[in-house]
Amino acid sequence: MSGTIKVLNVAEKPSVAKSVSGILSRNQGLRVRDGRSRYNKIFEFNYSIRGQPCHMLFTSVTGHLMELEFEDRFRKWHSCDPGDLYHAPVRKFVPEDKLDIKRTLEEEARRCQWLVLWLDCDREGENIAFEVIEVCRAVNRHLTIRRARFSALIEREIHHATQNLIDPNQWFSDAVDARQASNFPYCG
Repeated sequence: MSGTIKVLNVAEKPSVAKSVSGILSRNQGLRVRDGRSRYNKIFEFNYSIRGQPCHMLFTSVTGHLMELEFEDRFRKWHSCDPGDLYHAPVRKFVPEDKLDIKRTLEEEARRCQWLVLWLDCDREGENIAFEVIEVCRAVNRHLTIRRARFSALIEREIHHATQNLIDPNQWFSDAVDARQASNFPYCG
């Protein structure tokens, strides 16, 4: 596969990964294998993006990959003054029930040159996209990262989205992080 770019594609849910893979591959040469999570399969097929031959690996997350929480010293009742929470550090982490999805992303991202995000085209989807980016970039900082914008799982729209990839929007993602942080319970 000399000259072929390996592309890791990540959808917001398994059904979207399966549908988009079927559309792009036209179910020709489509191979399916298990990821570390039994619900998040990996679909493989060849495709061309703007004339560039690509080997597509398509998998998914199941909504948000990460959660936010305060450091331990701020998480117990009466452990702090509620006003301290405005300046308390918050950490974003992958919870135990999503670790298999994280491991699949890490394994596949190590072998790829591109990461294409197929998440819902709203702020929440953009935030999930940046969670996926964080996990994948931690193991492969050289990834070229793009975003597919689509509103329906129909052939014309999916092919158009693939040929017209865009950059992800950090501002939309940050808006969701700010909203999530403002919904934290006070001192635990």
